[in-house]
Amino acid sequence: LFRLLGTMVDNRYATALVIAGVLSVLATVYLSVAVGTQHWYQYSSPAVRGEANVSELRSLYEEFMDGEFDEKTYSDTLFRLNGTVGIWWRCVLVPSAAHWYKEPGAKMVLECRSFTPPQQFIPKYKEPGNHNSGEDMLRTYLWRSQFLLPLVSLGLVVLAGLTGFGACLCRSLTPTLGIGVLHLLAGLCTLATVCCYLAGMDLLHRVSMLPDKVDGSLGWSLYLALISSPLHMMAAALLVWAARSHSQNYYRMTAYRVA
Repeated sequence: LFRLLGTMVDNRYATALVIAGVLSVLATVYLSVAVGTQHWYQYSSPAVRGEANVSELRSLYEEFMDGEFDEKTYSDTLFRLNGTVGIWWRCVLVPSAAHWYKEPGAKMVLECRSFTPPQQFIPKYKEPGNHNSGEDMLRTYLWRSQFLLPLVSLGLVVLAGLTGFGACLCRSLTPTLGIGVLHLLAGLCTLATVCCYLAGMDLLHRVSMLPDKVDGSLGWSLYLALISSPLHMMAAALLVWAARSHSQNYYRMTAYRVA
């Protein structure tokens, strides 16, 4: 790669382009892993005590796994069963044994359900589960944005990669500025994804109060997405610098030869 780039530019630009490529690959891998995993937000629930609680939670779990999609139902289950929720997945932590919570130290397993594309576009309501309360436009569009924006970000990176591959084949630095702009837009889309997700979760907790002794915290998937945003932006900065510096040097050399 250095030899190919060296035929077009000097070592400074070649180094900048290679570093930008590495940053771009890292950012894309981080974002892909983040989107495909469920650990964006996680709940810590207290231990279950009493037969009545066991029956209630088992009913919630069965509705979560096999019932119709309903925001209040799956949210309550996540709150009560150490749930984790991402952009595409929602999961709960339940015992693997048939006799729920009756055996001390029972092995726990993670059971997950995916958000299907049609479910991603279902309206959110001012009172979750109450369709008569009216649609909550802000939560609805925040949820849809957090689903669409990472796909846009990944699409922009793929487009930038194809453009860069074509530029290498043509031995031209002309598209480098455009590739840098695409990476900048991808970084902004990723950052907007995280912001939309956090805002949506905050609004959900305002309309659905967490049960007593249930705590929520950010998960590692969200941090991966958050890290990928500045990586894309750093790649964009290197690409824009290389494009502008090479252009300025080219014009200087042209002017020198003319003189």
